[in-house]
Amino acid sequence: MAYYYKLGEIPHKRHTQFRQPDGSLYAEQLVGTLGFSGVSSLLYHINPPTQMSRIGEPKPFAPKKAEGIKLQPHHLRMLHVETTGSDYLDARKTMLFNSDVAISICNPSEREMDYYYKNGQADEVVFVHDGTGDLLTQMGRIPFGPGDYLVIPRTVIHKFRFDEGQVRLLVIESFSPIETPRRYRNHFGQLLEHSPFCERDMRPPVELITETEKGERLVQVKKEGELHQFYYDFSPFDAVGWDGYFYPYAFNIKDFEPITGRIHQPPPVHQTFEAHNFVICSFVPRLFDYHPDSIPAPYNHSNVDSDEVLYYVEGDFMSRKGVDRASFTVHPGGIPHGPHPGTVEASIGKKETHEYAVMIDTFKPLYLTEDAVQYMDQNYPMSWNEHGSGTIRKGDMFD
Repeated sequence: MAYYYKLGEIPHKRHTQFRQPDGSLYAEQLVGTLGFSGVSSLLYHINPPTQMSRIGEPKPFAPKKAEGIKLQPHHLRMLHVETTGSDYLDARKTMLFNSDVAISICNPSEREMDYYYKNGQADEVVFVHDGTGDLLTQMGRIPFGPGDYLVIPRTVIHKFRFDEGQVRLLVIESFSPIETPRRYRNHFGQLLEHSPFCERDMRPPVELITETEKGERLVQVKKEGELHQFYYDFSPFDAVGWDGYFYPYAFNIKDFEPITGRIHQPPPVHQTFEAHNFVICSFVPRLFDYHPDSIPAPYNHSNVDSDEVLYYVEGDFMSRKGVDRASFTVHPGGIPHGPHPGTVEASIGKKETHEYAVMIDTFKPLYLTEDAVQYMDQNYPMSWNEHGSGTIRKGDMFD
């Protein structure tokens, strides 16, 4: 998703003199990906962004792969987890990862970060399950609430400010650019008429933040499994204006318009974002299939080429039993999976669903982490046995 946008004051022409009230030049900075050929924006700073005052020691910040994990379905239950750490980075606990993507939970207890952060090598999609607040960035402020996807391109410096109350985030880190599905875009990049969402649904920054006060600031930069510590004598939020096609934005899952049909539609109709070797899909309330003999429940399928992760947001998934809000199910490639016993017959005649979920399908195997093991439901792999040892119970409804 890229359309032209600007905030604040900018010169009439790129790479020309743009002077501050004291006569000195504003510092122009190009930010973007793919060198000088990808989407980018030009920022105009009060201070040169290259002027670091000191560099601290890096801190390890990489997930640890859990050993001895069997090839089987997994269910990670974490509705009972109120906080996973103090500040935003401390609370980020990676559950699954491979060389293309990392999937984390983040339930911080602190309301505001006392540092700034940027990912130096990956885009981040932060799905807000619970909580409200502001995403503050060098390109402006984005208010957010439940159901928002916050798409933060790599190298964008930012921090979170949370309101009071429970904060529950799903963080998807992509080592390739996050984009809208190609099949929904024309050759100019515009979302087409049959796309389940459009540019009107995307919310770029609403106001520029220009912090002029001097004083030491810390920017933590994530790269290659470490947090690098950069100190400045001024705020990185010192831009007076910018324009371009590269910026953070919000998109709410409730603005995704579902695609339905007479018979069951496959998961690609729910696709919202794509990146190299994985996709992100949004399951939202929708009418079920309307063929007179249709079966709304999904059919059994083998994940030959991909691992399938579902994060359950709200509602009662008609194909699953015993799965709570804020849980993950992980169905790895190589083995079949499908509806739980009894759910196929029970779905016949149903007219609609009110579920919300986020799905991540990857084309490389995902690894569970040591942090994920504590949340594993050991009974889940046997839960397809109608009279087996699996824990089967009716899923909870969440309005």
